[in-house]
Amino acid sequence: MEKLPDLKQLSNEAKEALIVELWEKIQKLSAILATYEPKPEPEPSPKKTSKNSSTPPSKGFKPNIKPSKIEGSKRQKSLGRTGGGRELHPHPDQTIIAQLKNCPHCGEKVTATAQKLQSVYEKIELPPIRPIVTLRERYGGQCACCQTEYLAPVPLGMEPGSPFGSSIQSLVTYLRYTHAISYERLSSIFGEVFRLKISEGAIANLLGKVKTSLDDQVSQILQRLRRAKLICSDETSARVNGQNQWEWVFQNQDVCLHVIRPSRGTGVINEVLGEHRPDIWVSDLFSAQKNHPAPQWQVCLAHQLRDCQYAIDAGDRIFAPAMKRLLLRAFIIHRRRENMDDTRLNQYRENLQERLTKILDLAPHHPDGIRLRKRYGGLIDNLFLFLEDATIPPTNN
Repeated sequence: MEKLPDLKQLSNEAKEALIVELWEKIQKLSAILATYEPKPEPEPSPKKTSKNSSTPPSKGFKPNIKPSKIEGSKRQKSLGRTGGGRELHPHPDQTIIAQLKNCPHCGEKVTATAQKLQSVYEKIELPPIRPIVTLRERYGGQCACCQTEYLAPVPLGMEPGSPFGSSIQSLVTYLRYTHAISYERLSSIFGEVFRLKISEGAIANLLGKVKTSLDDQVSQILQRLRRAKLICSDETSARVNGQNQWEWVFQNQDVCLHVIRPSRGTGVINEVLGEHRPDIWVSDLFSAQKNHPAPQWQVCLAHQLRDCQYAIDAGDRIFAPAMKRLLLRAFIIHRRRENMDDTRLNQYRENLQERLTKILDLAPHHPDGIRLRKRYGGLIDNLFLFLEDATIPPTNN
């Protein structure tokens, strides 16, 4: 029936038949609708921050700080001061003593012993900054006896080439790679602060020279790394000439090596280590790091704490909170291990494993809790190696 008929034209029997037909269709449609349950809208995922992910703090939005916390604590008051400010320098370059010989009101003579110290404070200045230019005149000639040409030697560091000495090289390198100052701003700083004109091209050439001079040291660091029994590793994104690449770090308590490569794959590890196989690897759970060449693997617990916090922020109330507490307890035991004997440390380790087993028996219903439970079920032997060997750190930092 595409169109409702004129009810006035229908007989009573026809109307009854129409009502029955419409009722049957309504029942069929109601049955079909009953099979469709409305899907609940998914909860929005929590925002990733430096506290619940590997997002760097510089990319996070920082909340406003209450004024009471900004003020901070003042230092103790000193003579003539009410407190606050910086500490007085223990070895000043000069001391100026201000004393009177006559009373400023009546002119009466006053002695030094009659005066009491009223205040002590500092005035700090920088000396005038200007470059020291050394002009070298180098002479030479031809020997009248043997006809051989000769050239007068110059002191070390005064060889021909770049006019900028080692102090300028060190400062440019420090400002560029420690404070990430651009070539343009470096040129401006040296011109305005140090009264030294240096172009961006000269800065690039200077840094290239510094890099060459460090090749031997980098090679020595690499050789030491290839003998290390313990290696901690991580990687992060880096921009090189407008291209996205990866900055890898390989380090332990003795050495630290950074390399930047286009790849984030295991091939970088193989390239850096060559045939070397360390005993212990400490890293996060990234696939390339999991394919490390070491027989033992300590999972970075700093990454795991952030992942647990993310699951808590997402809504897991069963697994992630318990796992986070366990990881924090492991950190506390690690910090106090120097004050423990072997028996007590073993007890703590066994207790951690027992707690881990109970936590893995939990049945979370939140997707993030389920994901973490599955993860740690396969990492039982890789979470607390640092409590068995004091040389192993709990994180790859």
